[in-house]
Formats: sequence, C-alpha cells, structure tokens
Amino acid sequence: MNTSLRSFFDDLASPRRSLVVLNRSSPDPVRGLIDSLLDGQPVEVSEVESEAEGDDVVALVEDGEVIARSEMDELLESVLLINSDLYKSGAIGLDDVVLPDVLYGLEEVPFRVRGYPASNKEKVLLIVISRVIERIAAEHGEGTLRASFQRLSRINDERGTNEVYERVAATGVDTHVYGVGDADELGTLPVTVHTGTSYPYRRSWFVVFAPPDGADGDHVALLALEDEPNVWDGFWTFSPDLVTRLETYIATAV
Repeated sequence: MNTSLRSFFDDLASPRRSLVVLNRSSPDPVRGLIDSLLDGQPVEVSEVESEAEGDDVVALVEDGEVIARSEMDELLESVLLINSDLYKSGAIGLDDVVLPDVLYGLEEVPFRVRGYPASNKEKVLLIVISRVIERIAAEHGEGTLRASFQRLSRINDERGTNEVYERVAATGVDTHVYGVGDADELGTLPVTVHTGTSYPYRRSWFVVFAPPDGADGDHVALLALEDEPNVWDGFWTFSPDLVTRLETYIATAV
C-alpha cells in the first residue's frame, strides 16, 4: 500500500537500459546534445558501427537486445533542439508533440533532473512527456487527467499550458488540476481545481491519465518530486496497475 507520492518510486521496475548511437554521421555537437540530456542519469550512451544498420540510428538496449529504434532526426526534432519556452508559449501545439520510441522505452527508469539555470536541457524530457500524456488524454476524450502545477497561476501565465487544458477539458476528459493559489484565478477554465499548501501541492509535478474503468486505451503517468530546490526525481510509466494506483492515491489522499 502506498503511503506517499515518494513511495511510488519503490514500485519501479528500474530496468537497466542504455542508448547506442549506430553509425553516427552527425557532428559532435549532436552527440553532445544527447549527452547533456542524459547527463547523470542511469542510462549509458555509447556508439557502435554496424553494417546491418543505417546511419544515425539510435537504439535502446536492454540485456544486450535492441528493444526500440529511432532516427537521430526524430530525437533532434522532438527533444534535443527543443526548449521549454516553445511549450509555454504554445509555439508547439498539442498535435505536434511526439516522443521517439527509444525515449518511450525509458519508462520506469528513475531520472534526477535540474532546472534552469543549472541545466538548459535536463527538464525538457519531462516536459515533453507531460505534453504527450495530455495529448493522449485529448485523443481519448474520456477518462481522468490529474496534473499538478505547484502554482496554479502558471496555467494562465503560460499561454500554451492554458490552451492545452482548455482543449483537454473540452473533449470530455474529467480534468483535475492541483497547486497553491486561488482557484478563482482560473476563471471559467472547465477543470476541477484542488488547492492546498502541503508537500504534494508545493513540491510535486504529476500528470496522470487513466481511461474509464474497463475501457481499452493508454494508462500513462509522470511523477516528479522536488526534494531539493530546482532538482527533481522523476519517472514515467505505462503500467496500468501503477498508473491506476497513482491516480487513486492522488484522488483520495492529495
């Protein structure tokens, strides 16, 4: 039984996975972008030449077996050349958010990321995951989405975020937002607002989508906790059991 948001980290599979860049022809700065994205994470990055593969393919490897592949260009366009301002401003729309297969495959790998100015890149992956979950919710048009923002005012301050939650809620998804602040700040936004000042409201970042009971579809969640200023421990998962338990915990205990 989970007794806190932190306790969900104890339930992770924590698979040992690595990325292998196959036949790299892209310049060194591109490799540097991958390194900066995964700096300090439990995901090793290496390079291999292989006659069986094309150029600039990135493989996700577990126990010596390739479990996913993505083109380097996919990583560049979706994450490596992206900054968080593009999501905050709405320059990247919800329909444009994609996540390469090799990054999807890092589910349940625990990450520790730093925000700006300590790092320009580390949090971007979690931001993209958040948007992917919101897109999945919008595509379903039903189910429940729960998301925390630390400060509720961010939903209005960030044009892109406000547009996302207007759209998701308008599809029929039961949308709940959590944070510190006045619920009236959100005006007519069609969401259920939860306010408080306890640890989950001040220091958690979660985006959790669960389809209706018995319905086919994606269960997906991101959970990150800020136990040090501007430093986040986080993971994402597609496990229906883990997502359901996390959604239930938030609904009943936060």
